Amino acid sequence: MPYIAAPQRTELDVYINQLAEGIVRLAQAQQGDGAVAGLLNYACTRLALKVVRQRFGPMRYWLIALITGTFKNIADEFYRRIGEPYENQQMARNGDVDLYEEYLKEMEKMA
Repeated sequence: MPYIAAPQRTELDVYINQLAEGIVRLAQAQQGDGAVAGLLNYACTRLALKVVRQRFGPMRYWLIALITGTFKNIADEFYRRIGEPYENQQMARNGDVDLYEEYLKEMEKMA
C-alpha cells in the first residue's frame, strides 16, 4: 500500500474522485458491467504514461520497470487485501475444489 502523507491524499483524491465519476458515467452509458474494465484499464494506463512523459520524457527501461512494478504491486496488494478474503468467504460458503485438498495432503506427507 502506498502510504503517502495525508495532505497529498487529500489533494489527489479530488482528481481521483472526478475520474471515478467519469468512468462510472461512461460505463453506465454502455451495455454490460464489463465496460468498466476497459475504461479503468485505459484510465490507469494513460495516467501512468502521462505522468512518466511529463516527469521524465522519453521512455527508458527503468521507467518500464517502474511502471510494471507499480502495477504489479497494485495488483498483488489488491488481491491480498480484497481477493483472498473474498475467495476464502466463497470457499467457506460453497466448498473447496476437492483436488486442492488432495494435493495439500500429498504435500504434507512430503514435508
